[in-house]
Amino acid sequence: MPGRGLFAGHDWRISPNPFSLGETLAADLESLGRVLLQFYRAVNLLYRKSRQGKMPRWVAEWLDRGKPAGMVELQNSPAFKNDLPRVIRPDLLITEDGVSVTELDSVPGGIGLTAWLNQTYSALEDPVIGGAGGMLDGFASIFGDAVTVHIVVSEEAATYRPEMEWVASQLGSARFRLQTAAFHEPSKGDAVYRFFELFDLENIAGAARLFELAAERFIQLTPPPKPFFEEKMLFALLWNRNLHSFWRQELGERFFQRMLRMVPYTWVVDPSPLPPQAAIPELSLTDWNQLKDLSQKDRELILKVSGFSPHAWGARGVYLGNDLSQADWAAAVNDAIARFGRSPYVLQRYHKPSRVDASWYDRGTERVETMQGRVRLCPYYFVHGESDAARATLGGVLATICPADKKIIHGMSEAIFAPCCQ
Repeated sequence: MPGRGLFAGHDWRISPNPFSLGETLAADLESLGRVLLQFYRAVNLLYRKSRQGKMPRWVAEWLDRGKPAGMVELQNSPAFKNDLPRVIRPDLLITEDGVSVTELDSVPGGIGLTAWLNQTYSALEDPVIGGAGGMLDGFASIFGDAVTVHIVVSEEAATYRPEMEWVASQLGSARFRLQTAAFHEPSKGDAVYRFFELFDLENIAGAARLFELAAERFIQLTPPPKPFFEEKMLFALLWNRNLHSFWRQELGERFFQRMLRMVPYTWVVDPSPLPPQAAIPELSLTDWNQLKDLSQKDRELILKVSGFSPHAWGARGVYLGNDLSQADWAAAVNDAIARFGRSPYVLQRYHKPSRVDASWYDRGTERVETMQGRVRLCPYYFVHGESDAARATLGGVLATICPADKKIIHGMSEAIFAPCCQ
């Protein structure tokens, strides 16, 4: 392990082998980056057209909910018109029905961890996806020819500071420099990697100046200050029937159908009254309050904060319907309804992850143990190039394998972290 570790205050289980995806799934993940990049392009266009009145205005109204006026103004700045996140990390669950893409993260942790795992297992001659340098090369590629790259890590994201320190040391600390939230004095032509969430701006002393310099094209900044890219409701927009013709046009029929196959049906919990004969699609509910009364069997649903909230990452603000009592589920639904105006929630079909056999090394007994687990896959795509010439390259895939009795899969001390191979 690196001397300063990778995750501050967190531990995990080590696997003796990479996690095998199989030839078909490995090929699917290799091609998925192109699909997700096109989806981000389409989302960007949809938001702009909605603001202009060329697409339904409720789209931008949903995506702007709870955002400060200054943040909305910034993301509509002409300077950031075509800017997209340059790191795309989907969360995928392996289920009995195939792979389920539950959300996208444009400010993901795990870049350094996955890079270290790939490097370490490659040194043991394990053929991991991305190879020894795929993650590091991919991350470096998103900054083009910038002489200096500043990685600004907030206190909120301090858990990930050690892994980004390791990344900077591997890529060369003369070019890659870790900065605190107070950093605000880059030089002309520098690049800044924003490792902080936009909901946390009041704690990022240097953010306003960095955004100002990026708007003037004095520096490069990624991800751009566009909070709609950090919303989980993007998948609800994908499923909304009113927008299907737009998605077909901008994604193409093949990409559109592939997204629908992978993305669980998703709704925005919008308590606006429905006409008397109308119902929420797929649920046959005429009012969101009726969601509280569903039986446990019918509550194979995930309720979670969409974005722009300290509860929108790290498995916080996530409620699995069939794992809660009726009273706790009703309380979560009430909260979601009440918060629509300032922090919308989304509801998503829950596809139960399949069980897999996994092994891990117990440092206490110095033995390899086995367990049954459930898997989340996190492929990391790095976007390099500009405009239509931009391409998303797969740098590596992180598998998080939690014990089978854990209903929500996320980083925890009982989880196995492993790189992936074919």
